[in-house]
Amino acid sequence: MAPAISADSQNVTDFVVKKGNGIKGLAESGLQSVPKQYIQPLEEQMDMQNIVTHEFIPVIDMSKGDDLKLICDAAEKWGFFQVINHGVPIEVLENVKVATNSFFGLPAEEKLKYTKENSVTNNVRYGTSFVPEAETSLEWKDYLSLFYTSEKEASAFWPKECKEQALEYMKRSELLITRILEALMKGLNVTNIDAPTSTMLMGSKRINLNYYPKCPNPELTVGVGRHSDISTITVLLQDDIGGLYVRGIDGKGWIHVPPITGSLVINVGDALQIISNGRYKSIEHRVAANGSTNRISVPIFVNPRPKDSIGPLPELLEMGEKPIYKQVLYSDYAKHFFNKAHDGKKTIDFANI
Repeated sequence: MAPAISADSQNVTDFVVKKGNGIKGLAESGLQSVPKQYIQPLEEQMDMQNIVTHEFIPVIDMSKGDDLKLICDAAEKWGFFQVINHGVPIEVLENVKVATNSFFGLPAEEKLKYTKENSVTNNVRYGTSFVPEAETSLEWKDYLSLFYTSEKEASAFWPKECKEQALEYMKRSELLITRILEALMKGLNVTNIDAPTSTMLMGSKRINLNYYPKCPNPELTVGVGRHSDISTITVLLQDDIGGLYVRGIDGKGWIHVPPITGSLVINVGDALQIISNGRYKSIEHRVAANGSTNRISVPIFVNPRPKDSIGPLPELLEMGEKPIYKQVLYSDYAKHFFNKAHDGKKTIDFANI
């Protein structure tokens, strides 16, 4: 168990961030209530009266061969769907969950090696909340972010507790990712995905290991605040705890995404909303804090390359569609996202015409 600490703001920040204990260490310190910097404004706290219980995101069986229309319809209407029988072996998914717990179970001084200040590469980052320096209210989450550039770099710099499992999860997901993106492009009448289009859709990948510790006052804080991803698509592995909520299709209420053993959650990111000229929807989502147990999740963010310019596909404009987004450099878009606190769907305004 971590040592007890006072609830003084500076003490908490030093303990969580500077000493590498993270929220996990804070939760294990014997703290009886959420420190004030983690208390969200009332309007951002999870109101269980706003949970929509009669709607569910689609679940698509990828083994049936009729998934193209289902994928496109889900991306247009919901922006989220779950896939089963997707070809990624269950043991690969289980192994990366075990590895996530192994990394976060390390002593603080070991995890401290991977913080922004100490990591030997910008592509490996251990942190807490989202962007603490830009947030007025912090999120109840620790994470390890691994940006993939090459097998060689990953082997050299990713933590040994999780690198093999994370790499295997990424590799075994590649066919699924390609299949989903090919279906989504066919839905836009783009049947020939040439090399430039392919790299714009999936030229870079980042995998996060997320750890959401048990929280003494889950109703006062959030695991992750309201946001949409900036990826092309995100492939999310969640454990069996639950806590992911997506915005209802009418823009009101929140729909829980229940864990299904062996499934993966797929969601459209802002990049694909821009590339599809608004056809596919990047939907706001959030994670609730949990008062009874720890939770983990492992998303793969499939992104354009930082140097890629993204905008509505030429094929769509050639068919007479009026562009609703301008061309933006993806690295500029990402920088805009990561320089501010989570703020719902506001990031995409950066690309509006």
